[in-house]
Amino acid sequence: MEYRTLGRSGAAVSTYALGTMTFGAESDEATAHEQLDLYLEAGGTLVDTADVYAGTESESIIGRWLTERGPAVRDQVVLATKGRFNTAGHPNGIGLSRKHLAQALDASLRRLQTDSIDLYQVHAWDALTPLEETVSFFDAAVAAGKVRYWGLSNFTGWQLTKAVGLAEHRGWPAPVTLQPQYNLLVRGIEAEIVPAVQDAGMGLLPWSPLAGGWLTGKYQRDSAPTGATRLGENPKRGMEAYDKRNAEERTWQVIDAVTEVAEELGASPTQVSLSWLAGRPAVTSVILGARTTEQLTQCLGAADVVLDDAQRQRLDEVSAPVLEDYPYGTAGEAQRHRAIDHQG
Repeated sequence: MEYRTLGRSGAAVSTYALGTMTFGAESDEATAHEQLDLYLEAGGTLVDTADVYAGTESESIIGRWLTERGPAVRDQVVLATKGRFNTAGHPNGIGLSRKHLAQALDASLRRLQTDSIDLYQVHAWDALTPLEETVSFFDAAVAAGKVRYWGLSNFTGWQLTKAVGLAEHRGWPAPVTLQPQYNLLVRGIEAEIVPAVQDAGMGLLPWSPLAGGWLTGKYQRDSAPTGATRLGENPKRGMEAYDKRNAEERTWQVIDAVTEVAEELGASPTQVSLSWLAGRPAVTSVILGARTTEQLTQCLGAADVVLDDAQRQRLDEVSAPVLEDYPYGTAGEAQRHRAIDHQG
């Protein structure tokens, strides 16, 4: 396992994080604890959760694990959680107001059985709360020792830049990370969000790195998924999601390329897809999500997979996002680049 700094901070994290959305829902507590143990044994350090995962149960499961394993493990883990969505069932139990974030943070601390969160992330933008109120909350939370660093999730480029600029202008701690959806089939963030992250010196923590299982190679062209898959277990929703992606030729071009590279390396499509993402600009740590310990073991094998330049370029080209409308693509070429005339 390799390690990188957590965005602009000095904290080091492993290049693969453990996502825990399945804990308490698709993975029972024994399986969750088994996954956490395996992850630490593999050299992993960043454990990511949220207060809404499994109706708060994910945080509680992690809290009991941390207590059972003791202070040495808590020191080793970089613990990340999120707040924004409603877990309380009343009007002020949602959003990025100072009132809700203070209550949500304290509740997460209790469930996680810790006195501080290493990375506290706002789970999504809140158009009703002034951004100054949200950012000032983190200034106070860091000063109080309840939060070490803070980050964003599911923000657009302009929202991210505004938050960073406000923090820097006021002399408050700025966000160090952004957690977006990002994978070989979903690369739209490269237009605006990745440049904004790089400009701010932040790090990316991609979620859904396998595109909901598509990049594992388990889905087949024109063959609806069945059985123990996320699409197969919900036939109506599964068919809608499958039909939409199946209809795009780019989907199968990407999957074919991933499969070919995997065969060349003696690896799995899962590992190739994760390795590609871990090597993308600004990526700090790729969030792995697994129902079973066997799935997590497969994912962790990506740490040993190294793509050569030709393989990486092949995957880059086949998965390139189509952004031709102005101001992107060739229509906006002149706005993005400046040539220097050396004549005269």
